[in-house]
Amino acid sequence: MMENYTYNSLVLQMERLNISEDYVHAVFVVIFFTYMFIMVANAGITLLIFINKNLHQPMFLLYCNLSLNDILGNCVVIPRFLSDMLMSTSERFINFHECVVQAFITMLYGTAAHTVLMIMAFDRYVAICNPLHYTTIMTTNMVWKLSLSAWGVGFVLVGILIGLSVRLNRCRTLITNLYCDNASLFKLSCDSVFINNVYGLTFTVVLFTSSICSMFLTYTKITVICLTSKNKSLNKKALKTCSTHLTVYLIMFICGITVVILNRFPQYSYYRKFFAILIRLIPGSLNPIIYGIQSAEIRKSLSKLFGSKCV
Repeated sequence: MMENYTYNSLVLQMERLNISEDYVHAVFVVIFFTYMFIMVANAGITLLIFINKNLHQPMFLLYCNLSLNDILGNCVVIPRFLSDMLMSTSERFINFHECVVQAFITMLYGTAAHTVLMIMAFDRYVAICNPLHYTTIMTTNMVWKLSLSAWGVGFVLVGILIGLSVRLNRCRTLITNLYCDNASLFKLSCDSVFINNVYGLTFTVVLFTSSICSMFLTYTKITVICLTSKNKSLNKKALKTCSTHLTVYLIMFICGITVVILNRFPQYSYYRKFFAILIRLIPGSLNPIIYGIQSAEIRKSLSKLFGSKCV
């Protein structure tokens, strides 16, 4: 073990997932193929949206942000995790600077998931509650502004979060997680982490509160419109698009809040590490399935694409 008190070492050691050696290769295969599906499915839907002009609608263009976020969040974590699974304890090392980059992208992934889903909720609100002005409000320029704001806010907030951890002196070298995140970074320090805890807690509360409130207000107004409207076509469309969006949000929220809660209970480190991987795999693999199945436009585009190739 490298758990000693060498100050500011640039070489860190990663923990492993505590599973029996008999099941390591089986788990490796499952995670590997899930990862490949996430990459192919999200990249495929994103490419399909960009090459098909019929899908150049705000809802689908905003969804591309979610797909790109799933690709980014998984490609910096899962390949490294898979390689570590096949290594012995004495071989699972990571450079501190690589760890910082991984922690930044890991935290940005979680933050962007919330901010992107918030702007997608705004899009659904405008489409259902103000349909006559939808095309004038949700212009291409507006989609770009909303997308940049979703990523920009996350970039700044996460940059401060990681910066506060990087400034600390490190007296430990063991990353108590399967990959680097903010918590595992500041746990390396023997300095006071009071500021980190205050900012981290504020960051988490503001992010989760903002997303919950935006979802609650948006869907409350949409529900009121649907209940007071006698337009069956509107209600059917609202139910279809909103159920998709809400399902994706609930999956992401439940996975995220589970990891946040487990981080506060060191005695449940096995479950925390287990969910730390699931939070990457579950949303990333289910998002393209949910949107692909629920969206008639995407299904039609896929059928045309494969149909034309089969001819």
